[in-house]
Amino acid sequence: MPTKWYILLLCLITLAPLRAQDIHFSHVDSDPMLLNPAYAGFFNGKGRFGMMYRNQWASVSIPYQTIALTGEMALLRIDGNRYGLSLGASVFNDNAGTLSYGTTSAHLALSGFASVGRHGNNHLSIGLEGGYAVAGFDPTNADMEDPSEYFDMQQTSYPLLCFGAAWYSQPSGELQTKLGFAIRNLNRPDISWSHLDNTRLERRYSLFARAEYRHWQLLSIIPQVNFQAQGKYRELVYGADVKWYLSEGGQHEISMRTGLALRQTDALIANIIFEYDAMVFIFCYDANTSGLIAASGSFGAVEVGLVYRIADSKKKTRAIKCPVY
Repeated sequence: MPTKWYILLLCLITLAPLRAQDIHFSHVDSDPMLLNPAYAGFFNGKGRFGMMYRNQWASVSIPYQTIALTGEMALLRIDGNRYGLSLGASVFNDNAGTLSYGTTSAHLALSGFASVGRHGNNHLSIGLEGGYAVAGFDPTNADMEDPSEYFDMQQTSYPLLCFGAAWYSQPSGELQTKLGFAIRNLNRPDISWSHLDNTRLERRYSLFARAEYRHWQLLSIIPQVNFQAQGKYRELVYGADVKWYLSEGGQHEISMRTGLALRQTDALIANIIFEYDAMVFIFCYDANTSGLIAASGSFGAVEVGLVYRIADSKKKTRAIKCPVY
């Protein structure tokens, strides 16, 4: 077997866990379209744009770097915002290792929501998403015995399909709850290099639940849980945030939110989120708690993000805002 095939085989074995799991982030609450297409346009405003960047395992090796860009806009709102359609778009890119193995994908999502019940405080949203991904590596940094050798195949591509559903309930001005379920890779695309060995990208199932309780004038409590399963991999993240409302009803809307979450058997996650009018600034830190701790020194990943929302109303209230109204 030529040297290049030994190198390629080693790369694919080393990166098998990366290929087996989709791109995902620790913090998804401020830009939930990253998790579920049903959340596209399911918010209080006309449009929303977001950027998330993640740098992982920088202390162990060449870091895994992931970036996501999202955009959403309202297409239709009827009957006093009781029904509507929204469009969303997202682009993902990740990159890892000496050979810069990575995936770039682009997605379009269409979602529709409807108010359920007479009081208009319950909403159901359904979303569909289609995308296309290209995965590959750069052999430039490969250490070849014979410089004249080359790799015949350096990338593969495949389509992606996703379905999501989300439920929102606001029984009072003090409490709101959100529940979302999504299935990604519905088509189980063939991700093999030759498209002859039938290597499939497994479906990823996700369940997200969140509540916000605001009984006090200046703060609210936000517990949340996120469970994901893909093939033999499982991920459970649970925790709670405290949100301080620093300014309301005046010239500016300002709040700060911080909290802790645990990714079971893997990491302790701390976050700080600052909101200034339409802007949301996100910082998230993963402290590694897995078996890699001896090499990582507890350092896992850093995430930073920015979200901008185009509001459709200047009305201000001390109650928790409904995501659609």
